[in-house]
Amino acid sequence: MNDIEKLKEMIETTNKICVFTGAGISCPSGIPDFRSADGIYNEKIDGYYTPEQIISHTVFVKEPELFFSFYKSKMLYPDAKPNDAHIYFAKLEKKGKQVSVITQNIDGLHQAAGSTDVVELHGSVHRNHCMKCGQFYDMEYVKNSGDVPRCSCGGLVKPDVVLYEEPLDENATMDAIRKISECETLIIIGTSLIVYPAASYVRYFQGKNLVLINKSSTPFDSNADLAIYDDVVNVVHALE
Repeated sequence: MNDIEKLKEMIETTNKICVFTGAGISCPSGIPDFRSADGIYNEKIDGYYTPEQIISHTVFVKEPELFFSFYKSKMLYPDAKPNDAHIYFAKLEKKGKQVSVITQNIDGLHQAAGSTDVVELHGSVHRNHCMKCGQFYDMEYVKNSGDVPRCSCGGLVKPDVVLYEEPLDENATMDAIRKISECETLIIIGTSLIVYPAASYVRYFQGKNLVLINKSSTPFDSNADLAIYDDVVNVVHALE
């Protein structure tokens, strides 16, 4: 039995499936993997700031023009559409499987594909709120605003994205740990599993099948029941 047949059997013989996704699942949709060898995190901005420093709480507050210049050009992809991997897991849910998704991505593509049970560990670019009055704004408003998006009340509009120096949302964290600890099959896709604390959640898995689908190895490979080194879109095509 080859790896695809093994994965197909794991999916067919379990009902409670949790999918844990990182940047790799959205790369085929045209959203770059910031941490890859040629990713954004390896750039220097104007020879001074690293991207991690720019998308920090400190820079957001003290230099919002610099923050939003980077954020709008490098982190917003309004034309991105769900790819076949996002769609595959949404279809699996529609077929009656109990599929939950935990994602480190902020692009909203799992929901756009039709998944209904999604935990966004790092927030979403589609939600933005005025820090003064709480008014909601969508991604288009932020993308098309001037240098710094402002509310009608004059307040600064902040993306609902977890910046460096900010903690993860406690409710999202607890929900993610619960889903991982209760599922029968955990499929980890497109993440290097080096970003903590999110990567540590995998240790809560107590189910039958731990599957890793990634282009390169991860620190958890030796714990996996199945590790497939490939683009996830190729994998779901083979499953179908």
